Amino acid sequence: MKKLFYLALAAVLFMGLESCKQQPAKRLYMWLDCEANFERLSTPDSIDYYMARIKDLGFTDVVADVKSIMGEVLYKSDIAPYMGEWNGTVRSEEYDMLAEVEAACRRHGLGCFASLNVFCGGHNFVKRGIIYNEHPDWQTIGWWHNQLLPVSEMDFTYNGMVNPANPEVREYQLAILEEFARKYPTIDGIIFDRVRYNDIWADFSDLSLEDFAAYAGLEKAPKPEEILTWHQDAEGKWDFKPAEHFKLWLEYRAGVIKSFVAEAHERLKAINPNLQLGDYTGAWYPTYYYMGVNWASEKFNPAEIEEFDWASENYYKTGYAELLDVYMTGLYYTPITKAEVDSQLAELGMRTEDGMDAEARTYWYCVEGGAELAQEITCGVVPVVGSIYVEQYQGDEERFGRAITQAIESCSGGMMLFDLCHIVSHNWWDTLKVAIDRAE
Repeated sequence: MKKLFYLALAAVLFMGLESCKQQPAKRLYMWLDCEANFERLSTPDSIDYYMARIKDLGFTDVVADVKSIMGEVLYKSDIAPYMGEWNGTVRSEEYDMLAEVEAACRRHGLGCFASLNVFCGGHNFVKRGIIYNEHPDWQTIGWWHNQLLPVSEMDFTYNGMVNPANPEVREYQLAILEEFARKYPTIDGIIFDRVRYNDIWADFSDLSLEDFAAYAGLEKAPKPEEILTWHQDAEGKWDFKPAEHFKLWLEYRAGVIKSFVAEAHERLKAINPNLQLGDYTGAWYPTYYYMGVNWASEKFNPAEIEEFDWASENYYKTGYAELLDVYMTGLYYTPITKAEVDSQLAELGMRTEDGMDAEARTYWYCVEGGAELAQEITCGVVPVVGSIYVEQYQGDEERFGRAITQAIESCSGGMMLFDLCHIVSHNWWDTLKVAIDRAE
């Protein structure tokens, strides 16, 4: 009897090992930016060439950006305007770039995802987009240096976003996502990008302030200065200070974003249950509340951690990691390892993204530490894909290669590379291949 028991146990253990072996390997995603690759992806032959090269590098998937920050799309839509021209390259509305990309991906054994910039409506540097044309009333109203300004007049930011709390905006964006899911039923997944606010100064429209008052149980809408105020130091540098309603305001904004992600999840899964839903955000969680986003798991409560003194008691309820099939986190840091942070950060500098505090000197401001923090905060409920921005390593090809390897090794879900255009411009194909091959 004991012999039979141990034989059975051995069989179970063997099956378990086989099951482990069959688990999918980490995924490697190549991002194809909408504007930067517009000319490059305007012919089927060029698309096929680059998909073949991407596959040869060891990538498993591509993410094709099909809705720009201007709110224009790269496919024929009954809802959103078509992006038929960029920097002198013209496309017919009948040209279906994504269909060509997907077909090439299938030929070369690559997964095919699409990225859509959600709450985006304009490119402020070129004054183009739906906030300049069809829907100027949807644009974000910023509270900037104690003044209210429409985002189209805020020339320091290129990203002219729309208000996520506006019901018309939300329904419009959801309709675009639904239309897309029906139009491309065989696509592997959708990656949400910019499902967020512009920054800490957004959105202070009357609509948002009144909506917040209802959420907070206030008798009337607060004034912007009752949420945060701006102050200028002796050197002329501006910074904000929290006011009376600040913490609850952060909770409210994060709840606005979570409710949108939840509704998008429900609608898209109803159309295609097999559609993978993903999201890209920056990895700098300790200051990402600037964006009105809580990409953590509901199991993670920042209010219990002293470092996150901005979090309200119920902020954790706004976490939406459980609604995702894949989460891409932007490890946009020049230092690679935690050991480098203190010794090299000041010398190397770093890329400063929206919501990133350039004064911080903590371990998460590196590829290794950022990946560690993202996985701690998401609590294992979704694969974490470490995202590397090529251009911040210009002039240091060796460091770029180490960043790629570190991201793959440190992240449960693999690595995403932003962007193909930079690999082409720097001709870093060989370095990228070596970096991928040496990852454990």
